[in-house]
Parts: sequence; C-alpha cells; structure tokens
Amino acid sequence: MRCVIARFPFELTKNGVLDAMKGVKPEPVTGDSVIIGRRQYPVKQVGEAVTRQDRRDFSSAEVTRAMKALGFTCRSATPLRPATPLTPLQTASALLGLTSAGAVSDGLQTV
Repeated sequence: MRCVIARFPFELTKNGVLDAMKGVKPEPVTGDSVIIGRRQYPVKQVGEAVTRQDRRDFSSAEVTRAMKALGFTCRSATPLRPATPLTPLQTASALLGLTSAGAVSDGLQTV
C-alpha cells in the first residue's frame, strides 16, 4: 500500500511492518498506540522503525492512518475524565472530617 508520511511516499505492507517491528521492545505507551502481534507500541515508535525517519518529522495521525489502512488495531490516547463534583453534603462532611458512616476521623462516633 502506498502512503505518504512526512511528505515522503512509502510502500508499506502488513508483513513489512511485522518484520520491521520483530525483536523491537515496546516503549511505555503515553499517547496513541498500535497493536502489532501481541504487543502494544507507541505510534511514533512504529513510525520511526518503519520509515527510518526521526519522530519529529511526522505526526502520529499520519502513522495511525497508515496502520489502520494495513489492518492493525490502533488506540487513541484516552483523555482523563473530570472528577465528579461533590454534593454540598459530601463537601461539608469532608470539611468536618466525617466519613460516610458518620464517624469522626479520630475514631469517635457522633450522635
């Protein structure tokens, strides 16, 4: 399959990507990732191994698009969910040091 990454054309195949990533230890995933075989690789690591270009020369979206077209499973970075705001009762309880059972933080029971 012909694809353009960082303004350069590449002829990529699924077997070619598998061969390029064979024996490569996955780095910790902090953003977008690609599952190759049974391993999950950062998209930028795969792009660097396949294209032999510096990671700063291409975007993760370019590599993700190419990997999806080749049939690999790609996962995007999951944004953190905002914390659920506390209700006024929960806020007051937290400020007073009360637990949900009504006990004070030093272990005394309130009546």
